[in-house]
Amino acid sequence: MTGPLKLWLDRLLVADVFLVIAGGIWFVAAVLLEARGLHRPLALFQRLWNPLFTPAIGLLMAAALISGALGWWQRRGQR
Repeated sequence: MTGPLKLWLDRLLVADVFLVIAGGIWFVAAVLLEARGLHRPLALFQRLWNPLFTPAIGLLMAAALISGALGWWQRRGQR
C-alpha cells in the first residue's frame, strides 16, 4: 500500500514544487513591474496569496515531511 501512496505523494510534490517556483518568479516579476509603475501584477499576486500560494507552500512542506517519513518507515521495515 505504501508504494502507490508514495508515488502519488511524489507526483503531487513535484507539481507543487513547480507551482511554488512559478509563484516565486511571478512575485519577483511583479515587484519589478511595481517599481516601474505597473500595479496590477502585484495586486493580483496579493489577492492570490492566501487562497493559492499559502496552501501550496504548506502542502509542499507537508508532502516533503510525509514522503520523508514514509521513506524512513520503509527503510526501517527492511532491517
